[in-house]
Amino acid sequence: MTHPLLDTIHTPADLRRLSRPELKQLAHELRDFVLHSVSRTGGHLSSNLGTVELTIALHYVFDTPHDRLVWDVGHQTYPHKILTGRREGMATLRQFGGISGFPRRDESEYDTFGTAHSSTSISAALGMALAAQLKGENRKAVAIIGDGAMTAGMAFEALNNAGVPHNGRPADMLVVLNDNDMSISPPVGALNRHLARLMSGRFYAAAREGAKSVLKNAPPLFELAKRLEEHAKGLVVPGTIFEEFGFNYVGPIDGHDLDSLIPTLENLREALEQHRGPQFLHVVTKKGYGYKLAEADPIAYHGPGKFNPAEGLKKAAPGLPTYTQVFGQWLCDMAERDARLVGITPAMREGSGMVEFEQRFPGRYHDVGIAEQHAVTFAAGLACEGLKPVVAIYSTFLQRAYDQLIHDVAIQNLPVLFALDRAGIVGADGATHMGAFDIAFVRCIPNLSLLTPADENECRQALFTAYQQDHPTAVRYPRGIGAGVAVQPEMTAWPWGKAERRRQGGSGIAILAFGPLLYPALQAAEQLDATVVNMRFVKPLDVAMVEELAASHAALVTVEEGCVMGGAGSAVAEALHAAGHRTDLLMLGLPDQFIEHGDPARLQALLGLDAAGIERSIRTRFSALLARPRTAANG
Repeated sequence: MTHPLLDTIHTPADLRRLSRPELKQLAHELRDFVLHSVSRTGGHLSSNLGTVELTIALHYVFDTPHDRLVWDVGHQTYPHKILTGRREGMATLRQFGGISGFPRRDESEYDTFGTAHSSTSISAALGMALAAQLKGENRKAVAIIGDGAMTAGMAFEALNNAGVPHNGRPADMLVVLNDNDMSISPPVGALNRHLARLMSGRFYAAAREGAKSVLKNAPPLFELAKRLEEHAKGLVVPGTIFEEFGFNYVGPIDGHDLDSLIPTLENLREALEQHRGPQFLHVVTKKGYGYKLAEADPIAYHGPGKFNPAEGLKKAAPGLPTYTQVFGQWLCDMAERDARLVGITPAMREGSGMVEFEQRFPGRYHDVGIAEQHAVTFAAGLACEGLKPVVAIYSTFLQRAYDQLIHDVAIQNLPVLFALDRAGIVGADGATHMGAFDIAFVRCIPNLSLLTPADENECRQALFTAYQQDHPTAVRYPRGIGAGVAVQPEMTAWPWGKAERRRQGGSGIAILAFGPLLYPALQAAEQLDATVVNMRFVKPLDVAMVEELAASHAALVTVEEGCVMGGAGSAVAEALHAAGHRTDLLMLGLPDQFIEHGDPARLQALLGLDAAGIERSIRTRFSALLARPRTAANG
């Protein structure tokens, strides 16, 4: 379809000139544009189809970017990006050099806070609201948070802080709960719209405050009236908990109804202007709204690749298993063998490959919501009682539970296995989801071991090996498929802390590969006649192998898909130093910078971690060594 209205919108100021009927037409065009744009690039779809009207209403009512909109997680901001001057940029969404799939402060002044991990919006918006107070600026701050993100403790920490006066004044902020999953028992419709307008308007506020001032002179009557009000509101809204935090709760209202959203937001904006304290608006939306296929299966359309909107997603032909699938199968197989195994995920059942495990072992499956800190300490509690918890968690999400990893698991030396998915370069999601730091932050923790399998079969065997230990362990593996190595059904434990030599070379150079970069390292070694060792373990490091290679080779090269600073290469350097070896060492890995979004293979090549890049770096560093005549002494 054509988009005559949308084509005229270059900034939110343009949409504020539209009439209410035109706004509804704009919503129709915007939803169509999102659908067809994402179908050509891939990206988050269901969540963005659900926020079209809400995005329009927020930009219509609030004076953005002067007023601050803070989007939680940020995978629901495609309509926001389109309405704020990035419509043409959507063709480059999540591609190298293109626009991000999440809000970024360096991309647009309308992206007031960079996000991609959940539950940060209320804290950030509170900071912005109080900064405006301190600076004497008349601006509003709005946090838009999903119901899933409200399961994280950080959101409630922020609510607890936001609901109290600061410097004698309440915070001028609004929290919008975008509820697209919970079932609200009262039907969303005319009655709720009327109640929302009533409770957000001046009459309700004035009547409530007036009654309070009168009844405070008669404490028993005041307490009775307060309880009656809470009870009456509780009959039609689930807002008592937010009221207890000090917010004025309004809703739930239909998040797809502009005739309800706009006047309610206008009333709440007026409440902020009159410094009536923090406001809380509960809107109900539907994931995938307006596209029947996504409405019917919002999980499948959460983050699809390219597809034809007229046909929908096609069932993919069976292919090579992903690392995530290998983990999911191992988890089920291991659970059959050991009744002590318990699987835990922080709201990533599908992403972590645990769907079959939940179906087969429902009593031993725990989705704790977006609560990584709780997930880790919960696992520690299970381990204290003799169970064997397996925490399936993305590398980048484990960062959110670092204190619990150290304090609750490692110090107590509890046998918790962490399956670190999405380790290394993840591609389109960019810096916020790049698994760059887990090697560095895991290996420095006492009692905690770290394994780096090189392919799909090694992933299965590494998980089995780690599970046998009676102390904390972690196995890191990347997103996507591996080298195409057949996965053996039998499970065999590796010799603990031992590497394996894959190729013996004669050039005097040895490559120590950690994880899947073993395979490009082997390709480079063929051109260089280098020795290649599959290290398998970052911790405990096979120090004996490192010393042997240092004694028999003139130069060592470490290769890892993690940050060089403090990474596996650093572990090798420490071992060489401790043993008194002065062997030349080249450490290849991710540089000291945040890696942008883009195709993983392209990023790997740009970072010099493909076969050609590894060979090029070695030739550049050790050109003199490679120019020597080959002799037996070289290797």
